[in-house]
Amino acid sequence: MKVLVVGSGGREHALTWAIASSPQVTELYCAPGNGGMGEIATLVDIQDSDIDRLVQFAEDKAMDLVVVGPENPLSLGLVDQLTEKGIKAFGPTQAAAQLESSKGYMKDLCADYDIPTARYKRCYDAKEAKDFLSELSAPYVIKADGLAAGKGVVIATDLAEAEGAVDEMFGGKFGDAGDQVVIEEFLQGEEASFFALLDGEHMLTLATAQDYKRVGDGDTGPNTGGMGAYSPALIMTPELCKQVEEEIIAPTVRGMAEKGAPYKGVLFAGLMITPEGPKLIEFNVRFGDPECQVLMARLESDLVPALLATVDGRLDEIDLAWSDKAALTVVMASKGYPGSYPKGTQIKSLPVDRDGELTVFHAGTTRDGGKLLATGGRVLNVTALGATIGEAQARAYAAVDEVDWPEGFCRRDIGWRAIK
Repeated sequence: MKVLVVGSGGREHALTWAIASSPQVTELYCAPGNGGMGEIATLVDIQDSDIDRLVQFAEDKAMDLVVVGPENPLSLGLVDQLTEKGIKAFGPTQAAAQLESSKGYMKDLCADYDIPTARYKRCYDAKEAKDFLSELSAPYVIKADGLAAGKGVVIATDLAEAEGAVDEMFGGKFGDAGDQVVIEEFLQGEEASFFALLDGEHMLTLATAQDYKRVGDGDTGPNTGGMGAYSPALIMTPELCKQVEEEIIAPTVRGMAEKGAPYKGVLFAGLMITPEGPKLIEFNVRFGDPECQVLMARLESDLVPALLATVDGRLDEIDLAWSDKAALTVVMASKGYPGSYPKGTQIKSLPVDRDGELTVFHAGTTRDGGKLLATGGRVLNVTALGATIGEAQARAYAAVDEVDWPEGFCRRDIGWRAIK
């Protein structure tokens, strides 16, 4: 079968890597892809936001399956248009993708279906937002309503900082994404990521993972798209996973169906495990990045039948096997990220996998002749397996130290909480 993966990040490289191992796949394409994906698939020079050209390419090539990685093409309705053409597409419709493309929509769903989450208010101007802030105590959570590449959330330590973030968002810092702002109470606890495949009716829970959003060691500095992750997340016990399924995922499936937007695809719940139990921080309508990298590293089953079953409404027929080993990934980013950073710096060498337990997934890379160049903020995902999280961490950082890229940096403490 012919498969097209849409996207160019580390998540998409990990999905492409997993799909490439399926005996069902005869032709594999990536649009636009990156310097790593080009080694295992044919790259197509179409940006993931160019919906019309992606649909036309899928039609021309008679694709059997299109796997949409990032949130942006999902929010633009790529799955809807592919489905109209009779092409199977993995991912939610534009209407269902509002669970991520509008934080206010997601919070309202929680209110309507008694899904545990933080107290909130959906605000349409700065005064309304500041009035609600005055009812809360520090720290404060301020979120741009729309998509902001994982950077539209500010956790402010005092009221002045919170009000400044409100002014920036309504002032256009995140463009249209900041036309509305969601203010939330701050939740205390430990974060975890929960993933499930949904076909509109059935649920298939995936392995658990935990990521690290802050740029600096010790969870310091600004939020990023993610600086590393590990799997399994030790805090997510079987009992806690069952509670999340029953109290968060199941009512979401029911609610979306009742709203006329049945959810098909992977649903990623960002959770806070509080003393009162798990509460929903946010939904993402695609695999997490970099959580996808550690999930694919641990997946022992063929991914393609699960993707097809999700599209076809047959998830009750599917089971997935996961390695007992732990996986840990370290994101290497361009110095300056998440602020401004140089582009076009050369990565002179990468570590070699000597035992089948190390993979370097590419994110912001491209190839120029024989050179591998860094083109983005997050550039490489050095991913290792180990008998324990500590062993996977040691192996990943040993590999990081083999990367010859002076313009790159990483956190040195990914997995610290679990190891502690």
